[in-house]
Amino acid sequence: MPPSAGSGSLHDFFARDASAVAREMIGARLGLAGAGGIIVETEAYRPDDPASHSYRGRTPRNAPMYGPPGTAYVYRSYGLHWCLNAVCLPGSAVLIRAIQPQSGIAAMRANRAIDDDRLLCSGPGLLCQALGIDGSHNGHSLTAPPFEFARSETDPAAILTGRRIGLTKGVEAQWRFGFGGSPYLSRRF
Repeated sequence: MPPSAGSGSLHDFFARDASAVAREMIGARLGLAGAGGIIVETEAYRPDDPASHSYRGRTPRNAPMYGPPGTAYVYRSYGLHWCLNAVCLPGSAVLIRAIQPQSGIAAMRANRAIDDDRLLCSGPGLLCQALGIDGSHNGHSLTAPPFEFARSETDPAAILTGRRIGLTKGVEAQWRFGFGGSPYLSRRF
């Protein structure tokens, strides 16, 4: 059984509204087994959001979204790419869309078979491929090994807000957050 979410301040950090957590995850460090970097783009999903996997209630697939705050919810998008989410309040999560690589870059390059660091983790499926995240990580805590998560203070003025990407439902929600001007975003704001 996967370890439960960490205790203390990180648990409290994740145990909040997904849009607040998504905004404050910008600038945090995310890693797996020594490879990782700074989160530069996120999207929030709530249980009353028609674009959320939890919108129709709990299922075997989305069960981790009802687990402890800080749990990893990992799923396949369109049967092709793994996507990593951080669970917040029950039924809500933050999709981690992009990171700026900082450590384990050689391993990430090998996993993605590319040399351009800007493209290593510039999308949810790409960052999972680069870090080696797959379904075996579903339900694990982001605050305990094999994951690494560390908060960081970020100037709120540096964070941009916009519509989420690739949705047909809930498109009006301004729940995509990112570092303004970062070359590591999945798509410019």
